Amino acid sequence: MDLITPEVGLIFWQTIVFLILMIILAKFAWKPILGAVRTREDSINQALDSAEDARKEMQNLKADNEKALQEARAERDEILKEARELKQKMIAEAEGEAQQKADVIVSKAKESIEREKRAAMADIKNQVATLSVEIAEKVIGKELSTEEKQHQMIDKMLKEATLN
Repeated sequence: MDLITPEVGLIFWQTIVFLILMIILAKFAWKPILGAVRTREDSINQALDSAEDARKEMQNLKADNEKALQEARAERDEILKEARELKQKMIAEAEGEAQQKADVIVSKAKESIEREKRAAMADIKNQVATLSVEIAEKVIGKELSTEEKQHQMIDKMLKEATLN
């Protein structure tokens, strides 16, 4: 028997065995194998769809996050702007109050100075009057030291009094 040249009978039986094997495989093995391949293909397609959905969801979330971030920045800027305006307003009010208080203090100081000035002037007048009286007493005491000088002074005053 020569293995290189097959005989017709051998080819016939190999074909029949092959066909029987194909029928058995088709009936018992191909359906489960193809079913498993289809199931695997479906699961892969579902995984791809899920991945695509997840990618889209991530893009949406990223867009939402970006939008929220922009809104937060805008809100932060608005809050900072309001804080600056409030600060400026408070500074202006404080300056106004300080100016009013300074004006009141200056006014009170001027009034106090004026009172002190009047009091000093009155004190000076009193001292001048006291000194004048003391000087006049001394001068009159010397001028009227004799009785004759006293009579002359009385006569002089009477003449001046009648003239007015």
